[in-house]
Amino acid sequence: MKLQGHLRSSYAERMAPVSRELTIGQLAERSGVATSALRFYEDQGLIHSRRTSGNQRRYTRDMLRRVAFVRVSQNLGMPLSTIREALGRLPEERTPTPEDWAEVSSGWKDELNERIDQLTELRDNLDQCIGCGCLSLSSCTLANPDDVLSTQGPGPRRFIRC
Repeated sequence: MKLQGHLRSSYAERMAPVSRELTIGQLAERSGVATSALRFYEDQGLIHSRRTSGNQRRYTRDMLRRVAFVRVSQNLGMPLSTIREALGRLPEERTPTPEDWAEVSSGWKDELNERIDQLTELRDNLDQCIGCGCLSLSSCTLANPDDVLSTQGPGPRRFIRC
């Protein structure tokens, strides 16, 4: 009987009405993202909330998907500006459908393939130079005698493809 009572209370908890909005703490707990990061995402226009009369943030439940999208995109190395642009193409008046998400992500295939190529090249050449002190400056991809690569722009120019 004890098990039946537990099953009944678990069922009741699952069947309790789900709030249509989340507080920042609830969104943080559900998404695994710190409240400070959520505030940053909002400042950057990646997510949005409404304010209560007490000036507290309230997020619609679809913000969980947006936050997940932001986290995955950042893990892929996508810049915030690209993520913001993609999220800007999603509808505001309704929860995005799988088709909406597919349309948003479809444009990233070429960029992701380029990133994969860069990472593969970096992996394959990593043992040649990075921090090894081998003094093979004539073949080192990080060497830049007399800063000759500065005319091509900032950063590690041999690794950055324009």
